[in-house]
Amino acid sequence: MKVVTANRLLDGEVVWQGADGTWVELLSLAHVLEGKDEVAKAMELATQSIADREVVEAYAMDVTQDEGRIVPVRLREMIRAAGPTTHPELGKQARASAV
Repeated sequence: MKVVTANRLLDGEVVWQGADGTWVELLSLAHVLEGKDEVAKAMELATQSIADREVVEAYAMDVTQDEGRIVPVRLREMIRAAGPTTHPELGKQARASAV
């Protein structure tokens, strides 16, 4: 399983592609992709978003689901989903339903 992530060009916020192709700020709202065809279609939308200067550096990342919750596989993506490791009161982790 994968989701597509990027950084919003306007403010650098970490975002994920939602089910309707828009970019959402919470991993929990990301569209989980199954199989190469879904990933390819999602990356086509992401490429268009890059061309439209909405986001930068879009890529598909591995996730698992735990009791319906989307969980990043790699530590890097866990940190991107939660916020900076230097201060727990900053970033997405400061929000109640961050990850």
